[in-house]
Amino acid sequence: MRLRGLSLLLTLTCGEALAEACVVHSQAERLDVKVCQQNRNIPEKLFADGFCQPNLAGQKVEVQYLDQCPAGAFGVCSNAQVANMPYRQDIHYYGVATDAAYLKPFCEAQSQGTWVKP
Repeated sequence: MRLRGLSLLLTLTCGEALAEACVVHSQAERLDVKVCQQNRNIPEKLFADGFCQPNLAGQKVEVQYLDQCPAGAFGVCSNAQVANMPYRQDIHYYGVATDAAYLKPFCEAQSQGTWVKP
């Protein structure tokens, strides 16, 4: 009886946790984009099943779930608001640093976030 209870406890504490970040890497002809979304207040299931599963026609998409976004981003849109929703996330951008020229203004104006250069 004690062993079965311990097994149930381990299953509940180890097997049910969802990641709080996801790296989305999309590729197509002459396109290679890698971003990481760090959850702030999006419900976990909605974050994992919706926000981390983009529908990008004609692109190869790979998604990796992590506890937090990896180092190496050239910029972060911190506390970005999701369009027409009360949710917030941090979006980490990897790859071509010159993309910051249009990502920073979008972050600040459209997403009402703060651009951070790590």
